[in-house]
Amino acid sequence: MRSYRDEYQKWLDSPALTEEEWAELDAISEDENEIKNRFFAPLEFGTAGLRGTMKLGLHNMNIHVIRHATQAFADVICAEGEEAMRKGIADHDCRHNSRLFAEEAACVMAANGIHVRLFDALRPTPELSFAIIHYGTTAGLNITASHNPKEYNGYKVYWSDGAQLPPQ
Repeated sequence: MRSYRDEYQKWLDSPALTEEEWAELDAISEDENEIKNRFFAPLEFGTAGLRGTMKLGLHNMNIHVIRHATQAFADVICAEGEEAMRKGIADHDCRHNSRLFAEEAACVMAANGIHVRLFDALRPTPELSFAIIHYGTTAGLNITASHNPKEYNGYKVYWSDGAQLPPQ
């Protein structure tokens, strides 16, 4: 099992980081508590999804965590077969960085051959459930942290009935 320091170093060494992301991580190099808080463990899937502060790191919301979570969700949809992939997902966004996160998730889904319907403007959360039913999609994805403070964002998943998926 990797230590949080090993995970931090893995991220620092990653060619997937932008210059700005590398600078953000380099800036915390002397702050052991911040490194530990960001890298001690991955975010865990809780009530319908993930929620965390928007920072780089394994235990926060950022495009790298979004991509990883979306690949796992895409694997679930692909396991349902070609029809599920064709029906696709409806995607939703509404917070700071939500559009970026939604577009990253849409790219991962599309790369897996899953059809994506991405809203072109802000929508209330219940509209995603309506869209899932209306369009007959296999699933839905809502990038929102709901009631959490503005420095948070979240990743909520829904199934074809328009309901949020439980942690399992």
